[in-house]
Amino acid sequence: MRVPVLATLVVALAVVTMIGLGIWQLQRRDAKEALLASYAANADLPAIVLPRPPVPDTMLFRRMTATCVAPGAITRAAGRTADGRSGYRLIAACEGDPTFKVELGVAGDPSVDARWAGGPVTGLYTHAPDGASLFERLIGRAPPPTPMLVPDAPLAPGLAPSRRPDPSSIPNNHLAYAVQWFAFAIIAAVIYALALRRRNGVGRAQS
Repeated sequence: MRVPVLATLVVALAVVTMIGLGIWQLQRRDAKEALLASYAANADLPAIVLPRPPVPDTMLFRRMTATCVAPGAITRAAGRTADGRSGYRLIAACEGDPTFKVELGVAGDPSVDARWAGGPVTGLYTHAPDGASLFERLIGRAPPPTPMLVPDAPLAPGLAPSRRPDPSSIPNNHLAYAVQWFAFAIIAAVIYALALRRRNGVGRAQS
C-alpha cells in the first residue's frame, strides 16, 4: 500500500493535536472540580471585608461586608427569587473605594421604582452582569468583572429576596469536551484510513 507522506503527516499531526486537547480537557476537569469544591466551602467561612479589586476568583461565593456610601444608578437584569420565581434583579452601583454593586432584590414588575439609601451590606460575593458578548470573551476583550454582593434579604421595600448564588450553577463540561476531541481524533483516523484504502484500490484497478 502506497502512503502519501505529506498527507499522512498532516493527518497524524491533527490526530495527535486532538488527542492532546482531549487530555488537556481532562486535566481542566480535575482543576475545575477542585475549584468548585473550594467555592462550596467559601460560603461557610466567616465574613470578611470586601477587598479592593481585583478580587481573586477563589473568593467567589464567600460572605463579605462593605459599606455603600453613595449608591448610584439602579440597573435591571433577569433573575429569580429565593423560591424560584422569575423576575428582575435590581442592582445598585456603589461608587467608592472599592467600587462594587449590590443586588437589592427581585421585582416581578420591571417598572418597580426601588429606592435605597445605601449603608452597610453583607452578602455572598459574586460578579455583576457585564453584558459582554461571547466574542469579546473569546478574544479576551471583555471588561474585568465588577464585584457584587447578594444579601440574604432584600434591601428595598417591595422586592423579594434574590436566589442565593450557587456554585453548582457553574458548568463543568470538560469531560464532554474531552470525549468530543477523542471522538474527532478517531473519526479523522478512520476517514483517512478509508481514503487510503479507496485510493490504493483505485490505483490497483487502473494498473
